[in-house]
Amino acid sequence: MSVSAVPADRVRPALPVVAAVVVTVTAWASAFVAIRAVHAHFAAGPLALGRLLTGAVALTIALLATRTWVKPTAREWGLVAGCGVVWFGLYNVALNAAEQRLDAGTSAMLVNVGPILIALLAGAFLGEGFPRSLLLGAGVAFGGVLLIGFAGGGATAADPVGVALCLLSAAAWAVGVTLQKPALRRLPALQVTQMACVIGMITTLPFAGGLAHDLRSATAGSIAGVVYLGLVPTALAFGTWAYALSRMNAGRLGVTTYLVPPLTILLAWPILSETPQALALVGGAIALGGVALSRRR
Repeated sequence: MSVSAVPADRVRPALPVVAAVVVTVTAWASAFVAIRAVHAHFAAGPLALGRLLTGAVALTIALLATRTWVKPTAREWGLVAGCGVVWFGLYNVALNAAEQRLDAGTSAMLVNVGPILIALLAGAFLGEGFPRSLLLGAGVAFGGVLLIGFAGGGATAADPVGVALCLLSAAAWAVGVTLQKPALRRLPALQVTQMACVIGMITTLPFAGGLAHDLRSATAGSIAGVVYLGLVPTALAFGTWAYALSRMNAGRLGVTTYLVPPLTILLAWPILSETPQALALVGGAIALGGVALSRRR
């Protein structure tokens, strides 16, 4: 009697991988709220530098403590450098700028069309294919994004620059994951995360003067918020993401993040007294439905 092999992307992930996904999703949801909470005291670029500097220090200490370093090849250096510049650098600056204009929940719903882009790029460059459900889900998610774009305060549409910056963040996230995945085939997850974070921090060094200025005028609570962003959503959550990504395919892992927007909305309601407009919620539900449809087997 023959036994059919179970496809690799159908195998249930082990408990440590599930725990890593839960930590990542929860921490990233809190990041949208924390960015919004400190936006009055930190501009987009300086906030990105402060967050990445904190994360880089924490990750470097963790890497030194483990005493594990695998010498990267030239190709791996290129992949990690691209991930650091695009995902850690560009993503953070664009998202911070977006949340100067949009509430945390709306930003999270827009950015989390990223799994669609991750799946499309993984199909094109990582050999994960283009199932019909992926293309259909992409169309549905795009319709949801359009609804979010039309939503706003009263009769006013959502800030178009904020919407565009969120979509830029989603694209940067997708490109970063596509670059990161091949590097994780041989390099340890902690090392890849630390390298990418340091490179991202270096790309944001032009904002050092702005960070020094903002730190002088910021409240203690806002400074604590920046430290939190560096330690938890960056050092911890990017590390747990890389760990999970090294053990799951990119498209399947990406879809787990559709839990981020509802968690963000739940956190932003009591902490920031923010709730997205009704039309934005409808659009977000449609967009997330499209994301879920795209991964339907």
